[in-house]
Amino acid sequence: MVSSQRHSYHLVDPSPWPISGSLGALATTVGGVMYMHPFTGGSTLLSLGSIFIPYTMFVRWRDVIRESTLEGHHTKVVQLGPRYGFIPSIVSEVMFFFAFFRASFHSPLAPAVEIGGIWPPKGIGVSNPWEIPFLNTPIPPPSGAAVTWAHHAILAGKEQQAVYASVATVSLALVSTGFQGMEYYQAPPTVPDGIHGSTFPSATGFHGFHVIIGTISPIIRGIRQYLGHLTKKHHVGFEAAAWYRHSVDVVRSFPFVPIYWWGGL
Repeated sequence: MVSSQRHSYHLVDPSPWPISGSLGALATTVGGVMYMHPFTGGSTLLSLGSIFIPYTMFVRWRDVIRESTLEGHHTKVVQLGPRYGFIPSIVSEVMFFFAFFRASFHSPLAPAVEIGGIWPPKGIGVSNPWEIPFLNTPIPPPSGAAVTWAHHAILAGKEQQAVYASVATVSLALVSTGFQGMEYYQAPPTVPDGIHGSTFPSATGFHGFHVIIGTISPIIRGIRQYLGHLTKKHHVGFEAAAWYRHSVDVVRSFPFVPIYWWGGL
């Protein structure tokens, strides 16, 4: 127990979830390769891995919440680890999308002779940037404002306001996710359609995946806020989810505008 420790650190108890997560990832990878080629049993192994990974994530995070909220193991010193550890994760996401942005800007700025010297390449259908893409772009900033509202409410000890702000964040996130799904579904190009199909659908598809994650995280955070798990001195999970949501909002609001202009015109 924390009261019997002479230090502020958390010595984690042995857990089966790291090895189970590794086995789930291995099953998903091998099963995916077997399914795409196609080998007998590939779909079964892929399904087992796809089920096992979310289950491992759920039980592992359940244990972390129990250790931090109910058992009090996450002291101020312990909280520094996940807080600083999440910063490189955000930076890696920035670098990940920067690669897509660079690839998406290269051909429109200087179309090569291999694609006819024009952009988009001849015969490629494009999306109209003034429809769903334009409609979905103004939604992320209010979502980020609602996250900031919730954060300040937590710091001020105003739990009811924090719950209201979380509901607003989740509502805007659901709307944005719905539009993103429609937008990706209606995008004409696919991966086999040359350089345009390799960049535009990949960038928008990966962003849509991150939007889904950025929608699930405020839902979980709002439930925890409603249950009273988050306090002014203990809300690292909220901060991590808020940082992630802000990064997704920035990606949507700024760099994707020229991508849709060059990809859709």
